[in-house]
Amino acid sequence: MPDLTLRRNRERDLAPLARLLTDETDLRLVNPSAQHPFDPFEWQEKWLGDLHDESFYVLDDQGREIGFFAMRVGIGPEVRHLTYVFLEEAARGGAGADMARLIEQAGRDLDALSITLKVETDNAPAHNLYLAAGYEELSQRDGMATMRLDLD
Repeated sequence: MPDLTLRRNRERDLAPLARLLTDETDLRLVNPSAQHPFDPFEWQEKWLGDLHDESFYVLDDQGREIGFFAMRVGIGPEVRHLTYVFLEEAARGGAGADMARLIEQAGRDLDALSITLKVETDNAPAHNLYLAAGYEELSQRDGMATMRLDLD
């Protein structure tokens, strides 16, 4: 798989995300509380409405949006909390290391010292990806693992 690149969503454009999340199953995986079909106004108001939230598109070698993630301010501005991670199915399988690299790059670009996240413990591919990328598991509760990566 070619290297993936990152584009910060400074315009807060959700049209590419709406295209990526047409499948109800994918939308539920990314955000179980969101309405289906994808509603950009709901996402602007409810899920990505904080002015300090930053979102990013993952681009393939043709510059096409194939993935998405957001980083919220965590406990203080030096911590970013990773959320809404998605990569279209055709790009999965082998792209995990690239995704982890892009997430870390985004955290650094936002001047974060740490990245936190929650991942379902029964999602072994994602859980193992974060462990392999150097995230420390802090706790497990109600089927979710809380993890953290300290950036240099």
